[in-house]
Amino acid sequence: MPNSPVDATRVWLETIIIGYGLCPFAKRELDRGSIRFYQEDASTIEACLHGLVAECVRLDSDDRIATTLIIYSQGFTDFTAYLDFLGLAEDLLVAQGYEGVYQLASFHPEYCFAQTAPDDAANYTNRSPYPMLHLLRESSIDEAVDSHPDPDGIPERNIRLTRQLGLSQMQALLAACR
Repeated sequence: MPNSPVDATRVWLETIIIGYGLCPFAKRELDRGSIRFYQEDASTIEACLHGLVAECVRLDSDDRIATTLIIYSQGFTDFTAYLDFLGLAEDLLVAQGYEGVYQLASFHPEYCFAQTAPDDAANYTNRSPYPMLHLLRESSIDEAVDSHPDPDGIPERNIRLTRQLGLSQMQALLAACR
């Protein structure tokens, strides 16, 4: 049983994201050791935004890191507040000149897609043990998408799969990660 946010995130990545094929690109990067797991213990928006920029600078200087999972261990437990933070983070990337260089993907324990009921199992495609930003290199995304036979079909496949597994199964899988 995981006991730290990083351990929980690693278990989530291995058992749910890779284990169920929700991201067909994650296993390769995990096997290569090119995923950075960064636990952000700050809880203020300002400190967390500074941490995001620091992670961009780290990616700028270290080609061995393909992607960073920024795990917010202390902040953003409220999903609405998290979405507000996500908007600020996206704006900050643009303001810092990182538009087209890095992209953010968002994950949260209470993730709920617009127009989707909170108890829809499809939300588990983006539910994680802790609030998280996934900082990705745009060049890596382009390379991965170009190598996949049906990148546009990934979201629909994931929605079908999570709904087929059902809410109870998805809840149990996520709970087992913590």
